[in-house]
Amino acid sequence: MDALEQRLTELEVRLAFVDETVQALAAADSDQSMRLVVLERMVRELRAELAAMRVAQSHDPHSEPPPPHY
Repeated sequence: MDALEQRLTELEVRLAFVDETVQALAAADSDQSMRLVVLERMVRELRAELAAMRVAQSHDPHSEPPPPHY
């Protein structure tokens, strides 16, 4: 019975290790998901800012006065 108890103890230790690992991975996954949400929001904001800057920098050539030689 000692061999069976030893095997059972080893399995319990391994199960505890696997459980800790799964919990750590779940926490890391949750952290990465939150970071991804933040980064996606930042990218959307940067795209909107870039679009606004492009609009501000662009100009319509028809709105410019004609050159002096006209």
